Amino acid sequence: QVQLVESGGGLVQAGDSLRLSCTASGGTFSSYAMGWFRQAPGKGREFVAAITRSGGVTRYADSAKGRFTISRDNVKNTMYLQMNSLKPEDTAVYYCAATGRHNSGTSYDFQYDYWGQGTQVTVSS
Repeated sequence: QVQLVESGGGLVQAGDSLRLSCTASGGTFSSYAMGWFRQAPGKGREFVAAITRSGGVTRYADSAKGRFTISRDNVKNTMYLQMNSLKPEDTAVYYCAATGRHNSGTSYDFQYDYWGQGTQVTVSS
């Protein structure tokens, strides 16, 4: 069983950048495809980006394309989300997730087995 811990959230202004990290422990990190999801106040959880076990394939929500970059370092057991040109509508709690069952870079949250506690990102206008 893998444990996930997110970090790197904070309060920024529109147009700024942030890099989120998700560090895994308790499992073989390279055995898991990974994803980022977010949940804004009063809204459901939504897919942001996903990456396969090797990092060779990535997938993005339309809202993230061109602004966010997902990556991973299987030596450091860490996944990243580089977020540029942030907008107020990016304000949300960001969660990382891991799946050992699917290596397609899935955007479906029910296909992920493990979740972190989340990190808050707030973008002011």
